[in-house]
Amino acid sequence: MSRIWLIVFIVLGLPGCSDDAATPERPDVIHLRAWAHAGQADERRVIQAQVARFNERTPGVNIKLTLIPERSYNAQVQAAAIAGDLPELLELDGPYLSNYVWQGHLQPLDGLLPGDLLNDLLPSIIAQGRYRGRFYGVGVFDSGLGLYASRRALTRAGARIPRGPADAWTAQEFTALLQALAAHDADGAVLDLKLNYPGEWFTYAFSPVLQSAGADLIDRKGYQSAGGVLNSPAAVKAMTILQAWLRGGFVDANVDDGAFVTGRVAFSWAGHWEYARYAGALGDDLLLLPLPDFGHGSRTGQGSWVWGMTATGKRAGAAARFLRFLLEPGEVLAMADANGAVPARQAAIANSERYGDGGPLRLFVEQLTQGYAVPRPQTPAYPVITAAFQQAFFDIRDGADVRAALDRAVAAIDQDIADNKGYR
Repeated sequence: MSRIWLIVFIVLGLPGCSDDAATPERPDVIHLRAWAHAGQADERRVIQAQVARFNERTPGVNIKLTLIPERSYNAQVQAAAIAGDLPELLELDGPYLSNYVWQGHLQPLDGLLPGDLLNDLLPSIIAQGRYRGRFYGVGVFDSGLGLYASRRALTRAGARIPRGPADAWTAQEFTALLQALAAHDADGAVLDLKLNYPGEWFTYAFSPVLQSAGADLIDRKGYQSAGGVLNSPAAVKAMTILQAWLRGGFVDANVDDGAFVTGRVAFSWAGHWEYARYAGALGDDLLLLPLPDFGHGSRTGQGSWVWGMTATGKRAGAAARFLRFLLEPGEVLAMADANGAVPARQAAIANSERYGDGGPLRLFVEQLTQGYAVPRPQTPAYPVITAAFQQAFFDIRDGADVRAALDRAVAAIDQDIADNKGYR
Protein backbone atom coordinates (compact mmCIF):
# COMPACT_ATOMS: atom_id res chain seq x y z
CA MET A 1 0.00 0.00 0.00
CA SER A 2 1.69 3.19 -1.16
CA ARG A 3 2.25 6.12 1.14
CA ILE A 4 0.42 8.21 -1.45
CA TRP A 5 -2.94 7.03 -0.13
CA LEU A 6 -2.39 8.99 3.04
CA ILE A 7 -2.95 12.27 1.19
CA VAL A 8 -6.63 11.58 0.73
CA PHE A 9 -7.20 11.87 4.48
CA ILE A 10 -6.16 15.49 4.68
CA VAL A 11 -9.59 16.61 3.54
CA LEU A 12 -11.12 15.23 6.71
CA GLY A 13 -9.53 17.90 8.85
CA LEU A 14 -8.20 17.74 12.36
CA PRO A 15 -10.07 16.90 15.56
CA GLY A 16 -11.81 19.51 17.61
CA CYS A 17 -13.49 17.51 20.34
CA SER A 18 -11.19 18.49 23.19
CA ASP A 19 -11.41 18.14 26.93
CA ASP A 20 -11.21 21.78 28.03
CA ALA A 21 -10.25 20.92 31.63
CA ALA A 22 -6.54 21.55 30.97
CA THR A 23 -4.88 24.21 33.10
CA PRO A 24 -3.71 27.47 31.49
CA GLU A 25 -0.21 27.19 30.04
CA ARG A 26 2.61 28.18 32.38
CA PRO A 27 6.32 28.19 31.64
CA ASP A 28 7.10 25.86 34.58
CA VAL A 29 4.71 23.14 33.36
CA ILE A 30 5.27 20.68 30.51
CA HIS A 31 2.12 20.68 28.39
CA LEU A 32 1.41 17.53 26.38
CA ARG A 33 -1.43 16.69 24.04
CA ALA A 34 -2.99 13.21 24.08
CA TRP A 35 -5.45 11.82 21.54
CA ALA A 36 -7.72 8.90 22.41
CA HIS A 37 -10.62 7.19 20.69
CA ALA A 38 -14.09 8.20 21.87
CA GLY A 39 -15.35 4.78 22.86
CA GLN A 40 -18.31 3.96 25.09
CA ALA A 41 -19.66 6.68 27.36
CA ASP A 42 -18.22 4.95 30.44
CA GLU A 43 -14.79 4.76 28.78
CA ARG A 44 -14.89 8.46 28.00
CA ARG A 45 -15.79 9.32 31.56
CA VAL A 46 -12.94 7.18 32.92
CA ILE A 47 -10.21 8.57 30.65
CA GLN A 48 -11.35 12.14 31.31
CA ALA A 49 -11.29 11.49 35.07
CA GLN A 50 -7.86 9.85 34.75
CA VAL A 51 -6.44 12.85 32.94
CA ALA A 52 -7.86 15.15 35.62
CA ARG A 53 -6.33 13.00 38.40
CA PHE A 54 -2.96 12.89 36.67
CA ASN A 55 -2.91 16.65 36.17
CA GLU A 56 -3.78 17.19 39.83
CA ARG A 57 -1.18 14.71 41.08
CA THR A 58 1.60 15.79 38.72
CA PRO A 59 2.14 19.56 39.03
CA GLY A 60 4.98 19.65 36.48
CA VAL A 61 3.06 17.97 33.64
CA ASN A 62 -0.31 18.85 32.15
CA ILE A 63 -2.17 16.60 29.71
CA LYS A 64 -4.73 18.04 27.32
CA LEU A 65 -7.02 15.26 26.10
CA THR A 66 -8.76 15.14 22.72
CA LEU A 67 -11.35 12.44 22.05
CA ILE A 68 -11.86 11.44 18.41
CA PRO A 69 -14.70 9.30 17.01
CA GLU A 70 -13.45 5.76 16.40
CA ARG A 71 -14.61 5.52 12.79
CA SER A 72 -12.59 8.55 11.68
CA TYR A 73 -9.68 8.06 14.08
CA ASN A 74 -7.07 6.72 11.65
CA ALA A 75 -7.98 9.33 9.05
CA GLN A 76 -7.56 12.11 11.62
CA VAL A 77 -4.15 10.78 12.63
CA GLN A 78 -2.97 10.57 9.03
CA ALA A 79 -4.19 14.09 8.30
CA ALA A 80 -2.39 15.41 11.39
CA ALA A 81 0.80 13.59 10.37
CA ILE A 82 0.75 15.24 6.95
CA ALA A 83 0.14 18.61 8.57
CA GLY A 84 2.97 18.04 11.08
CA ASP A 85 0.54 18.38 13.97
CA LEU A 86 0.54 15.04 15.77
CA PRO A 87 0.16 15.12 19.57
CA GLU A 88 2.86 13.80 21.88
CA LEU A 89 0.70 10.88 23.05
CA LEU A 90 -1.45 8.81 20.78
CA GLU A 91 -3.86 5.96 21.33
CA LEU A 92 -4.09 3.63 18.35
CA ASP A 93 -5.71 0.35 17.41
CA GLY A 94 -3.08 -2.29 18.18
CA PRO A 95 -3.11 -4.17 14.85
CA TYR A 96 -2.14 -0.95 13.05
CA LEU A 97 0.91 -0.30 15.23
CA SER A 98 3.35 -1.78 12.70
CA ASN A 99 1.96 0.42 9.94
CA TYR A 100 2.28 3.52 12.14
CA VAL A 101 5.91 2.65 12.94
CA TRP A 102 6.69 2.08 9.26
CA GLN A 103 5.21 5.47 8.45
CA GLY A 104 7.50 7.03 11.04
CA HIS A 105 4.75 8.15 13.42
CA LEU A 106 5.96 6.45 16.63
CA GLN A 107 9.08 6.34 18.78
CA PRO A 108 10.07 3.31 20.90
CA LEU A 109 9.08 3.05 24.55
CA ASP A 110 12.15 0.96 25.40
CA GLY A 111 13.67 2.04 28.71
CA LEU A 112 10.78 4.33 29.62
CA LEU A 113 8.67 1.88 31.61
CA PRO A 114 10.01 0.12 34.73
CA GLY A 115 10.82 -3.57 34.60
CA ASP A 116 8.42 -4.55 37.39
CA LEU A 117 5.56 -2.97 35.45
CA LEU A 118 6.52 -4.74 32.20
CA ASN A 119 6.83 -8.07 34.02
CA ASP A 120 3.30 -7.67 35.38
CA LEU A 121 1.74 -7.10 31.95
CA LEU A 122 -0.07 -9.89 30.15
CA PRO A 123 2.21 -11.55 27.57
CA SER A 124 -0.33 -10.65 24.91
CA ILE A 125 0.10 -6.95 25.73
CA ILE A 126 3.86 -7.21 25.25
CA ALA A 127 3.47 -9.20 22.03
CA GLN A 128 1.03 -6.71 20.57
CA GLY A 129 3.28 -3.73 21.34
CA ARG A 130 6.44 -5.07 19.70
CA TYR A 131 7.64 -4.53 16.15
CA ARG A 132 11.04 -5.61 14.83
CA GLY A 133 12.47 -6.05 18.29
CA ARG A 134 11.37 -2.69 19.70
CA PHE A 135 8.48 -1.87 22.04
CA TYR A 136 6.24 0.88 20.62
CA GLY A 137 2.81 0.55 22.20
CA VAL A 138 1.29 -0.50 25.51
CA GLY A 139 -2.35 -1.24 26.20
CA VAL A 140 -4.15 -0.89 29.50
CA PHE A 141 -6.53 -3.69 28.50
CA ASP A 142 -6.75 -6.61 26.08
CA SER A 143 -9.70 -8.35 24.48
CA GLY A 144 -11.43 -11.69 24.75
CA LEU A 145 -13.19 -13.77 22.10
CA GLY A 146 -15.24 -16.86 22.77
CA LEU A 147 -18.45 -18.76 22.29
CA TYR A 148 -21.33 -17.73 24.55
CA ALA A 149 -23.91 -20.45 24.98
CA SER A 150 -27.20 -21.31 26.65
CA ARG A 151 -26.65 -24.01 29.26
CA ARG A 152 -30.26 -25.19 28.94
CA ALA A 153 -29.98 -25.58 25.18
CA LEU A 154 -26.84 -27.67 25.51
CA THR A 155 -28.38 -29.82 28.23
CA ARG A 156 -31.42 -30.53 26.05
CA ALA A 157 -29.10 -31.55 23.21
CA GLY A 158 -27.07 -33.82 25.50
CA ALA A 159 -23.88 -31.95 24.62
CA ARG A 160 -20.69 -32.21 26.64
CA ILE A 161 -19.48 -28.93 28.11
CA PRO A 162 -15.82 -28.09 27.33
CA ARG A 163 -13.83 -27.43 30.50
CA GLY A 164 -11.39 -24.99 28.90
CA PRO A 165 -9.50 -24.19 25.69
CA ALA A 166 -7.60 -27.49 25.79
CA ASP A 167 -10.95 -29.31 25.85
CA ALA A 168 -12.71 -27.36 23.07
CA TRP A 169 -15.18 -29.02 20.74
CA THR A 170 -13.68 -30.09 17.44
CA ALA A 171 -15.13 -28.38 14.37
CA GLN A 172 -16.86 -31.67 13.54
CA GLU A 173 -18.39 -31.88 17.02
CA PHE A 174 -19.59 -28.32 16.81
CA THR A 175 -21.10 -28.84 13.36
CA ALA A 176 -22.96 -31.91 14.63
CA LEU A 177 -24.22 -29.92 17.60
CA LEU A 178 -25.48 -27.16 15.29
CA GLN A 179 -27.33 -29.79 13.28
CA ALA A 180 -28.86 -31.34 16.39
CA LEU A 181 -30.04 -27.99 17.74
CA ALA A 182 -31.31 -26.85 14.34
CA ALA A 183 -33.50 -29.95 14.05
CA HIS A 184 -35.60 -28.65 16.96
CA ASP A 185 -35.46 -24.95 16.09
CA ALA A 186 -38.23 -23.13 14.24
CA ASP A 187 -36.03 -21.61 11.53
CA GLY A 188 -32.93 -23.75 11.97
CA ALA A 189 -30.72 -20.75 12.82
CA VAL A 190 -28.95 -21.48 16.11
CA LEU A 191 -25.67 -19.53 15.82
CA ASP A 192 -24.94 -15.80 15.95
CA LEU A 193 -21.68 -14.80 14.19
CA LYS A 194 -22.27 -11.05 14.63
CA LEU A 195 -22.80 -10.56 10.92
CA ASN A 196 -24.24 -7.15 11.81
CA TYR A 197 -20.82 -5.93 12.95
CA PRO A 198 -18.61 -3.78 10.67
CA GLY A 199 -15.17 -4.30 9.07
CA GLU A 200 -12.41 -5.35 11.42
CA TRP A 201 -14.70 -7.72 13.30
CA PHE A 202 -14.41 -10.29 10.52
CA THR A 203 -10.62 -10.48 10.69
CA TYR A 204 -10.57 -10.43 14.49
CA ALA A 205 -13.27 -13.05 14.83
CA PHE A 206 -12.49 -15.46 12.00
CA SER A 207 -8.75 -15.41 11.39
CA PRO A 208 -8.56 -17.66 14.52
CA VAL A 209 -10.42 -20.24 12.41
CA LEU A 210 -7.49 -20.23 9.98
CA GLN A 211 -4.91 -20.40 12.76
CA SER A 212 -6.75 -23.21 14.51
CA ALA A 213 -6.61 -25.14 11.22
CA GLY A 214 -2.85 -24.64 10.88
CA ALA A 215 -3.14 -21.79 8.35
CA ASP A 216 -2.86 -18.02 8.75
CA LEU A 217 -3.44 -14.66 7.09
CA ILE A 218 0.20 -14.45 5.93
CA ASP A 219 3.46 -16.34 6.25
CA ARG A 220 4.91 -14.79 9.41
CA LYS A 221 8.47 -15.80 8.46
CA GLY A 222 9.40 -12.48 6.94
CA TYR A 223 5.84 -11.32 6.19
CA GLN A 224 6.57 -11.35 2.46
CA SER A 225 3.69 -13.45 1.09
CA ALA A 226 0.29 -14.89 1.96
CA GLY A 227 0.64 -17.53 -0.74
CA GLY A 228 0.48 -21.12 0.43
CA VAL A 229 -0.78 -19.96 3.83
CA LEU A 230 -4.01 -18.00 3.41
CA ASN A 231 -5.00 -20.20 0.44
CA SER A 232 -3.50 -23.45 1.76
CA PRO A 233 -5.55 -26.68 1.80
CA ALA A 234 -5.98 -26.23 5.57
CA ALA A 235 -7.35 -22.71 5.08
CA VAL A 236 -9.70 -23.83 2.32
CA LYS A 237 -11.01 -26.69 4.45
CA ALA A 238 -11.61 -24.47 7.49
CA MET A 239 -13.36 -21.75 5.54
CA THR A 240 -15.44 -24.36 3.72
CA ILE A 241 -16.73 -25.55 7.10
CA LEU A 242 -17.59 -21.97 8.01
CA GLN A 243 -19.31 -21.51 4.65
CA ALA A 244 -21.36 -24.65 5.29
CA TRP A 245 -22.65 -23.17 8.55
CA LEU A 246 -23.62 -19.98 6.73
CA ARG A 247 -25.12 -21.57 3.65
CA GLY A 248 -26.76 -24.36 5.64
CA GLY A 249 -29.04 -21.93 7.47
CA PHE A 250 -27.47 -22.40 10.91
CA VAL A 251 -26.48 -18.71 11.23
CA ASP A 252 -28.93 -15.99 12.25
CA ALA A 253 -28.63 -12.72 10.28
CA ASN A 254 -28.83 -10.89 13.64
CA VAL A 255 -29.83 -7.60 12.01
CA ASP A 256 -31.34 -6.44 15.32
CA ASP A 257 -28.35 -7.62 17.41
CA GLY A 258 -30.85 -9.55 19.47
CA ALA A 259 -30.37 -13.12 18.27
CA PHE A 260 -28.79 -14.38 21.50
CA VAL A 261 -30.46 -12.21 24.13
CA THR A 262 -33.93 -12.99 22.79
CA GLY A 263 -33.28 -16.72 22.72
CA ARG A 264 -33.44 -17.14 18.93
CA VAL A 265 -30.04 -18.87 18.96
CA ALA A 266 -28.15 -21.08 21.39
CA PHE A 267 -24.68 -19.73 20.54
CA SER A 268 -23.07 -16.34 20.02
CA TRP A 269 -19.51 -16.03 18.64
CA ALA A 270 -18.62 -12.75 20.35
CA GLY A 271 -16.24 -10.76 22.52
CA HIS A 272 -15.86 -9.65 26.11
CA TRP A 273 -17.94 -6.52 25.46
CA GLU A 274 -21.12 -8.59 25.26
CA TYR A 275 -20.83 -10.20 28.67
CA ALA A 276 -22.82 -7.66 30.67
CA ARG A 277 -25.72 -7.65 28.19
CA TYR A 278 -25.73 -11.42 27.87
CA ALA A 279 -25.50 -12.03 31.63
CA GLY A 280 -28.37 -9.62 32.15
CA ALA A 281 -30.53 -11.56 29.71
CA LEU A 282 -29.56 -15.16 30.56
CA GLY A 283 -28.33 -15.01 34.15
CA ASP A 284 -27.13 -18.39 35.39
CA ASP A 285 -28.02 -19.96 32.04
CA LEU A 286 -25.05 -18.21 30.41
CA LEU A 287 -21.92 -20.19 29.56
CA LEU A 288 -18.62 -18.90 28.12
CA LEU A 289 -16.75 -21.50 26.06
CA PRO A 290 -13.66 -21.61 23.82
CA LEU A 291 -13.99 -21.45 20.05
CA PRO A 292 -14.01 -24.80 18.21
CA ASP A 293 -10.77 -26.62 17.38
CA PHE A 294 -10.25 -26.91 13.62
CA GLY A 295 -7.35 -29.33 13.99
CA HIS A 296 -4.47 -27.51 15.69
CA GLY A 297 -6.11 -26.43 18.93
CA SER A 298 -8.62 -23.72 19.77
CA ARG A 299 -7.41 -20.23 18.92
CA THR A 300 -8.76 -16.79 19.75
CA GLY A 301 -8.32 -13.21 18.65
CA GLN A 302 -6.64 -10.67 20.88
CA GLY A 303 -5.49 -7.07 20.78
CA SER A 304 -7.09 -3.72 21.40
CA TRP A 305 -6.22 -0.04 21.68
CA VAL A 306 -2.70 0.84 22.83
CA TRP A 307 -0.87 4.00 23.84
CA GLY A 308 2.22 5.19 22.04
CA MET A 309 4.46 8.23 21.85
CA THR A 310 4.75 10.04 18.55
CA ALA A 311 8.11 10.40 16.85
CA THR A 312 7.85 14.19 16.86
CA GLY A 313 7.33 14.40 20.63
CA LYS A 314 10.33 15.83 22.47
CA ARG A 315 9.19 15.24 26.06
CA ALA A 316 9.50 11.46 26.31
CA GLY A 317 10.13 11.42 30.05
CA ALA A 318 7.03 13.48 30.82
CA ALA A 319 4.90 11.46 28.40
CA ALA A 320 6.12 8.23 30.01
CA ARG A 321 4.94 9.50 33.41
CA PHE A 322 1.41 9.65 32.03
CA LEU A 323 1.67 6.12 30.60
CA ARG A 324 2.96 4.81 33.94
CA PHE A 325 0.01 6.47 35.64
CA LEU A 326 -2.52 4.86 33.27
CA LEU A 327 -0.86 1.49 33.97
CA GLU A 328 -1.18 1.70 37.73
CA PRO A 329 -3.29 -1.33 38.81
CA GLY A 330 -6.14 0.82 40.11
CA GLU A 331 -6.30 2.86 36.91
CA VAL A 332 -6.14 -0.29 34.76
CA LEU A 333 -9.01 -1.78 36.74
CA ALA A 334 -11.05 1.42 36.46
CA MET A 335 -10.88 1.32 32.66
CA ALA A 336 -11.50 -2.44 32.52
CA ASP A 337 -14.55 -2.05 34.74
CA ALA A 338 -15.82 0.64 32.37
CA ASN A 339 -15.43 -1.25 29.10
CA GLY A 340 -15.53 -4.84 30.33
CA ALA A 341 -12.16 -5.68 28.75
CA VAL A 342 -9.40 -7.86 30.16
CA PRO A 343 -7.13 -5.82 32.49
CA ALA A 344 -3.59 -5.54 31.13
CA ARG A 345 -1.86 -6.22 34.45
CA GLN A 346 -1.89 -9.36 36.57
CA ALA A 347 -2.17 -7.19 39.70
CA ALA A 348 -5.41 -5.71 38.36
CA ILE A 349 -6.74 -9.11 37.24
CA ALA A 350 -6.23 -10.46 40.75
CA ASN A 351 -8.65 -7.81 42.05
CA SER A 352 -11.20 -8.19 39.25
CA GLU A 353 -14.49 -9.91 40.05
CA ARG A 354 -14.94 -10.91 36.42
CA TYR A 355 -11.39 -11.97 35.50
CA GLY A 356 -9.86 -13.11 38.79
CA ASP A 357 -9.77 -16.74 39.91
CA GLY A 358 -13.26 -18.20 39.62
CA GLY A 359 -14.59 -15.17 37.75
CA PRO A 360 -17.12 -15.66 34.94
CA LEU A 361 -14.67 -14.37 32.30
CA ARG A 362 -11.58 -16.21 33.54
CA LEU A 363 -11.46 -18.10 30.23
CA PHE A 364 -10.31 -14.94 28.47
CA VAL A 365 -7.32 -14.64 30.84
CA GLU A 366 -6.42 -18.30 30.29
CA GLN A 367 -6.51 -17.82 26.53
CA LEU A 368 -4.27 -14.75 26.69
CA THR A 369 -1.73 -16.30 29.06
CA GLN A 370 -1.59 -19.91 27.87
CA GLY A 371 -0.81 -19.50 24.17
CA TYR A 372 -4.28 -19.69 22.63
CA ALA A 373 -4.42 -16.02 21.59
CA VAL A 374 -2.80 -15.01 18.29
CA PRO A 375 -1.99 -11.36 17.53
CA ARG A 376 -3.03 -10.13 14.13
CA PRO A 377 -0.06 -10.00 11.71
CA GLN A 378 2.53 -7.49 12.87
CA THR A 379 3.42 -5.97 9.54
CA PRO A 380 2.86 -2.59 7.85
CA ALA A 381 0.84 -4.52 5.29
CA TYR A 382 -1.88 -5.21 7.85
CA PRO A 383 -4.43 -2.65 6.52
CA VAL A 384 -4.39 -4.45 3.16
CA ILE A 385 -4.33 -7.90 4.78
CA THR A 386 -7.45 -7.22 6.82
CA ALA A 387 -9.29 -5.59 3.89
CA ALA A 388 -8.46 -8.55 1.63
CA PHE A 389 -9.56 -11.13 4.19
CA GLN A 390 -12.78 -9.27 4.91
CA GLN A 391 -13.64 -9.29 1.22
CA ALA A 392 -12.84 -12.99 1.03
CA PHE A 393 -15.13 -13.63 4.00
CA PHE A 394 -17.98 -11.70 2.36
CA ASP A 395 -17.50 -13.62 -0.90
CA ILE A 396 -17.44 -16.96 0.94
CA ARG A 397 -20.54 -15.97 2.93
CA ASP A 398 -22.31 -15.23 -0.35
CA GLY A 399 -21.48 -18.66 -1.79
CA ALA A 400 -18.30 -18.01 -3.79
CA ASP A 401 -15.79 -20.79 -4.37
CA VAL A 402 -13.66 -20.81 -1.22
CA ARG A 403 -10.31 -21.42 -2.91
CA ALA A 404 -10.97 -18.72 -5.51
CA ALA A 405 -11.92 -16.18 -2.83
CA LEU A 406 -8.77 -16.90 -0.84
CA ASP A 407 -6.63 -16.79 -4.00
CA ARG A 408 -7.92 -13.30 -4.71
CA ALA A 409 -7.05 -12.22 -1.18
CA VAL A 410 -3.53 -13.62 -1.56
CA ALA A 411 -3.08 -11.77 -4.85
CA ALA A 412 -4.13 -8.46 -3.30
CA ILE A 413 -1.85 -8.90 -0.28
CA ASP A 414 1.19 -10.02 -2.25
CA GLN A 415 0.76 -7.20 -4.77
CA ASP A 416 0.71 -4.63 -1.97
CA ILE A 417 3.85 -6.08 -0.41
CA ALA A 418 5.59 -6.05 -3.80
CA ASP A 419 4.46 -2.46 -4.46
CA ASN A 420 6.06 -1.42 -1.19
CA LYS A 421 9.28 -3.36 -1.73
CA GLY A 422 8.50 -5.78 1.07
CA TYR A 423 8.01 -2.97 3.61
CA ARG A 424 11.68 -3.33 4.46
